[in-house]
Amino acid sequence: MSKPVPFSTTIEVRDTCLCLHVQRAARVLARLFDEALQPFDLTNGQFSLLMALNRPHPPRLRPVAHLLGMDRTTLTAALKPLQRQGLVEVRPDPEDGRSRLLLLTQEGEARLAAAVPVWRAVHARIEAALPGGDAAALRAGLVALGTRPGEEAQGAKSSERAQPYT
Repeated sequence: MSKPVPFSTTIEVRDTCLCLHVQRAARVLARLFDEALQPFDLTNGQFSLLMALNRPHPPRLRPVAHLLGMDRTTLTAALKPLQRQGLVEVRPDPEDGRSRLLLLTQEGEARLAAAVPVWRAVHARIEAALPGGDAAALRAGLVALGTRPGEEAQGAKSSERAQPYT
């Protein structure tokens, strides 16, 4: 009796599935950065979140969630440990009481500043190890893959998309 999905299909997926290969690469990269950022008591996700808050003006929740590719509930949960560590504050938006502003504390800024040189060193090693050394092309492809069709119409305001860190 033959199987409904032949083994050749398994090999096809193993060898060609972009999702599988992106997930696998993401896990490896996450572990590398988690290990490197451990002395700062940060995970790679927390580093990215703190960096997303490092702006001239405190952002609202929605544009940060959009930038990080997560929903607001997930972002709120990710903020909790950073708030407990005193790295982030969440305050009501004085212009819109329904919204909240996300602020890096002085401790958050200091922790982020201390971690940046380590992030740069690890990042440089990873880029140097890329076959062909074309990190810019890889980034462009990942950015393209990270934008879902129709997302711009449904996501953050156009001004927030155009300059996510301002």
